[in-house]
Amino acid sequence: MPAREVLVPLRWSDMDAYGHVNNVQYVRLMEDARILGFRFRSGETTSDAPGRTGTIVARNEVEYLAPLEYQYEPVTVRFWASRLSGASFDLGYEIRGRAGDAPGGGATLRPDAEGWVVYARAESTIVLVDLGTGRPRRMTPQEKTMLEDMSGPPVELRRRQREQATG
Repeated sequence: MPAREVLVPLRWSDMDAYGHVNNVQYVRLMEDARILGFRFRSGETTSDAPGRTGTIVARNEVEYLAPLEYQYEPVTVRFWASRLSGASFDLGYEIRGRAGDAPGGGATLRPDAEGWVVYARAESTIVLVDLGTGRPRRMTPQEKTMLEDMSGPPVELRRRQREQATG
């Protein structure tokens, strides 16, 4: 999958009273990855008219898979375009880290065959907006090509799998 990967550091203030990264901070990790992944990739941006165009998040869906405790090593946020439309697109995400980076070496975590622990899977719908009018705008050919180059499958969320099995 042609996903982009961005290293995002955790902040001490991301932890909650239970000693793990608070659920709302996962959305911040996704946002940080999105901004870094689009803004600083080989100097390209998501817009050919910076300052006059923007994006808004229309939907976030997050599935929490394992508790993420504060660690000094950044987590890896993988993201890809999972759906393209005229004025919007969906991004799929995986927030993951190496089990050995977790406190205590991640003894209670279940890493995959490559040693990664997936803490969360998520999907966001992003709408392109003309900031002058506040209205959605169509994707430029350059934006469409960039997103097609990083396209992948929809996120496999458990709720969706259950709905498909019963529907």
